[in-house]
Amino acid sequence: MIKDKVVIITGASSGIGEATARLLASRGAKVVLGARRADKLKTIADDIVQGGGEAVYQELDVTTQTDNNAIVALAKEKFGRVDVMFLNAGIMPNSSLSALKTNEWHQMVDVNIKGVLYGLAAVLPTFVEQKSGQVIATSSVAGLKAYPGGAVYGGTKWFVRNFLEVLRMESAMEGTNIRTTNIYPAAINTELLGTISDPSLSDAMSKIYDQYGISPDRIASVVEYAVDAPEDTTINEFTVGPANQPW
Repeated sequence: MIKDKVVIITGASSGIGEATARLLASRGAKVVLGARRADKLKTIADDIVQGGGEAVYQELDVTTQTDNNAIVALAKEKFGRVDVMFLNAGIMPNSSLSALKTNEWHQMVDVNIKGVLYGLAAVLPTFVEQKSGQVIATSSVAGLKAYPGGAVYGGTKWFVRNFLEVLRMESAMEGTNIRTTNIYPAAINTELLGTISDPSLSDAMSKIYDQYGISPDRIASVVEYAVDAPEDTTINEFTVGPANQPW
């Protein structure tokens, strides 16, 4: 059941995060939106509220523990609890290893790995105390198989896969009833390609997405399904992409 669940969404200012916020709010969830672009968050939250839903927002840099702690505190202050943490923020500045774009390697580690660590560290004490909660993360098909140009990006997404799998197992062993869901999207039309600085790789990826890409609404519906599952059921993984893409 989705109605009245309190859902925190990172990377909520566009793409999958925005689509998920709007969909879950339409189903009666109380959504807490976080991203770096507060102006975009305000627009989305205002739209949801004007449509009769419940939404609050806060500027969030997922690479800092204090910001992650603050958005969990906001959710509890405004709505009294947290039921779902959707760790969706991510970047994909792919490049060949020989290009040695080491700054971009570190940026991916900071956002895609540390952002997940900080988000979980912020919400886990609440979930343990409640003995309930759900952690959903946006990984990637690059978290399932290797792609040239995606060594570091894929590595960060493999981390997400392992991290949530261990969380699921440990929660089952400890009796804290935390459900986990990993989502592996293929070509979804978001702003992700905008982080690629290598012109040739950016052009190649753009052609793939132009040919195959589908709406982020498709991923939002997957999140909706996972959140709506019975509390005694974990739907652990979804691999989702265009039907005509041979990913």
